[in-house]
Amino acid sequence: MNSAVTSAATRIDIDVKGMTCASCVGRVERAITKLPDVRSASVNLATGRATVMVDNRETAVPAITAAIEAAGYEAVPHEQRAASGAAHDHRHEDEDSGLLRDLSIAAALTLPLFMLEMGSHLVPGMHHWLLGLVPQATLNIAYFALATAVLFGPGFRFLAKGIPALLRGAPEMNALVAIGTLAAWSYSSIATFLPTLLPAGQGGVYFEAAAVIVTLILLGRLLEARARGRAGEAIRAIAQLQAPRARRVEAGVVLDIPAEAIAVGDILEVRPGDRVPVDGTIISGASHIDESMLTGEPVPVSRSPGDTAIGGSIATNGSFRFRAERIGADTTLAQIIRLVEDAQADKLPIQLLVDKITYWFVPAVLGLSILTLGVWLVLTGDVSLAMTHAVAVLIIACPCAMGLATPTSILVGSGRAAALGVLFRRGDALQGLGGVRHVAFDKTGTMTVGRPELTGIAMAEGFDEADALRLAASAEQNSEHPLGDALVRAAKVRGLSLAPADSFAATAGHGISARIDGHEILVGAARHLAAEGITTTALADAAAKFSGIGASPVYLAIDGRLAALFAISDTLKPSAAAAVRQLRGRGIGVTMITGDNARTAAAIAETLGIADVRAEVLPGDKADIVNALRSANGRVAFVGDGINDAPALAAADIGIAMGTGTEIAMESADVVLVGGDPMGVPKAIALSRATTRNIAENLIWAFGYNVLLIPVAAGLLYPAFGLSLSPMLAAGAMALSSVFVVGNALRLRGVNIGGEAGR
Repeated sequence: MNSAVTSAATRIDIDVKGMTCASCVGRVERAITKLPDVRSASVNLATGRATVMVDNRETAVPAITAAIEAAGYEAVPHEQRAASGAAHDHRHEDEDSGLLRDLSIAAALTLPLFMLEMGSHLVPGMHHWLLGLVPQATLNIAYFALATAVLFGPGFRFLAKGIPALLRGAPEMNALVAIGTLAAWSYSSIATFLPTLLPAGQGGVYFEAAAVIVTLILLGRLLEARARGRAGEAIRAIAQLQAPRARRVEAGVVLDIPAEAIAVGDILEVRPGDRVPVDGTIISGASHIDESMLTGEPVPVSRSPGDTAIGGSIATNGSFRFRAERIGADTTLAQIIRLVEDAQADKLPIQLLVDKITYWFVPAVLGLSILTLGVWLVLTGDVSLAMTHAVAVLIIACPCAMGLATPTSILVGSGRAAALGVLFRRGDALQGLGGVRHVAFDKTGTMTVGRPELTGIAMAEGFDEADALRLAASAEQNSEHPLGDALVRAAKVRGLSLAPADSFAATAGHGISARIDGHEILVGAARHLAAEGITTTALADAAAKFSGIGASPVYLAIDGRLAALFAISDTLKPSAAAAVRQLRGRGIGVTMITGDNARTAAAIAETLGIADVRAEVLPGDKADIVNALRSANGRVAFVGDGINDAPALAAADIGIAMGTGTEIAMESADVVLVGGDPMGVPKAIALSRATTRNIAENLIWAFGYNVLLIPVAAGLLYPAFGLSLSPMLAAGAMALSSVFVVGNALRLRGVNIGGEAGR
């Protein structure tokens, strides 16, 4: 078997400059996918980026850039700069400044042409007054000079890109503008300098149409470029959270260093008002830290030794020192940017259909324009009238709006989500989450804070409480389970000395086994002890009491005998109950799935307002329950945070992982809640629904605009009503259609997430 087929693909991001419409997207994608090492390619008009999966990066990068340039566009490999949005900003600034310069020149040259020519039609007596001053032939030459300066000056960008594309047999939006403006300019030039070539009475000039078309389309491009720049503000704001400098502690001396010089293991100092430079663990001091731009939580959180400090957050009061653990591309900030960029580069299923349609749209418009010209010539013999309708058809068509309708909404929606602490790892998750009808939550670490505490102990006859806790904690110090961590912390608080384990084994969903000081120790659920033939009947009443108040009972057996029962309680997250209420208010069903015992689970579920509880569930069975919920209710989302949640996260239609959980859980998920706040679930669903509605509005406008106005431009209403669409009005409408689509997408930046609860 070919190793190239079976090996893992490598991702390459290429910045593509010069794309103006959906037809450009299709041509760039086709140019890339024809290459031998390319597995797949996705090009995004809103971000101006191609995401390519290849077998061999070294040979693929030059081949891809060459293929894009051969298709008529500029290509530069995009190097991920997770902590800086400078490149993105400069690209938009350069585009804006170039368009503003060209627009200013075009407007200055077009204004006198427009005022003189159109004023002669609109102001009574102006035409005769003007001809009394200057002969028509002289005026036409002046109009020619102005229009030529506009078309071959600021408007040359359309000719330079459109004509080569037309000659390659791959016409796009620039080709339509080039043909339309050249047609109006050429006809008018003939009427000015070679009038005998035209039928008598058809020597009118349309220089103002060519100049106004160029000016209006440049205006539209500028407005669109600025709007698209604003669409990415959220992700750039996150990128700019990177601290440029840091304070490193060396031999007791604090040195000011560039953030790039930080190495893993460095001890860094943060003072009030400082921005945390990288991710790490606090080793001394304490502070309240503002993590709002990363988690969406506006209230600063308390952080002390042992807690994590996230790069990009701000210390509001108090100083602390921490050990740098994740730097550069490994920081939370860099991962957030990477996840958002990945989601923005993704294509929704509806976008694939749009791309197929728009790929053939420009050739179809060219054909329709030629047909319009021929029909009007046959019907009327009026070259001027036929040309006006044909040019209007060319100019009114707008695949720009079609190409921007979906990716711009994703760009803004995912950026807005990131500002709220919700990260969509894939663009289709942004669309799919809105259709979820049922949400299943894990309990520990998802609905609870994930840091349970020992709240009670019941002893079996013949055993000492302190010794039992010491042995249980000694066994659990090798475990990563939060219930075991509670026992370890409780033993340390009591000053108990823990012993090393001679052996250790963990059974997911059951408990642990260890050998401590010559004793065989079992710690875990009742079923863990039962599997070894140990009954828990003697402490059944205590277990029922603990479970009734929402505590988790954890049993201890020493040398094959039941020794103790520990009550461990995990505090509910403050927003957990409100999140459940919001979901139910939207008509979304809620289930809690947990490996905890039924009594404890029922008590917690009652507090949360969840009626459907699945308790004492083994990790491998969570995915089966998710599949059963899907069969009964429709699309289902699962929310979890642990390693044992990974199968369920993968099985769900949409997997949602707590950003405070394990990396394995987050890798299995489609959506990540950075701060681990359950309220992020209804927020994400509300934003998904708002984004999906926004995409639908954009697509309805983009396609409806063309369906309605192309026939009008072709002159369909002219015979019956005398109504036609001039090329100038067509240019204005075309420019504004793209601005409308981008402007509508920008509304997502201010969408009221909380106000959608009743929908």
